[in-house]
Amino acid sequence: MNIPLIAFILQGIPELIAVVTLAFVIVRIPLNWKRIVVIGSVIALISYTVRLFPIPFGVHTILQVVLLFLILTWFGKGDFSLSIIASLLSFLSLGIMEYFCLSLLMPVFGVNPEELFSNLLLRIIITEPQVLLMFAFAYMFNKFTKRRGNYNEFF
Repeated sequence: MNIPLIAFILQGIPELIAVVTLAFVIVRIPLNWKRIVVIGSVIALISYTVRLFPIPFGVHTILQVVLLFLILTWFGKGDFSLSIIASLLSFLSLGIMEYFCLSLLMPVFGVNPEELFSNLLLRIIITEPQVLLMFAFAYMFNKFTKRRGNYNEFF
């Protein structure tokens, strides 16, 4: 599925930067914004390129999860289990936030799914709150984990 370049820049890249931010927080990799922006942008660019090919929808998401896992493993000093959990949880969080934002904002704007996908500006406007929520969630989770200590202290 081909997406317009403007949607890639205003929606795809920020979305992946937010996902990478949350994953870094979960794995407890220091938040180096330059690194996070580059990683999120590269994963988004690879995903955008893959979506240009006639392959089944969803393959790009699997690729994103795998790429994020490999990057987290590399920067997280080889913690495989935490890296896969962080990768999966980050994309699951994105999906949940996307569902709630679309469920709440589509009725507010009075649009149905067909209108949403045909109106590029509206699609970008309605999907931006989920990106902001991802950053807010990553920020709050980062503050919580710094205050609480190790993950095994949560339970």
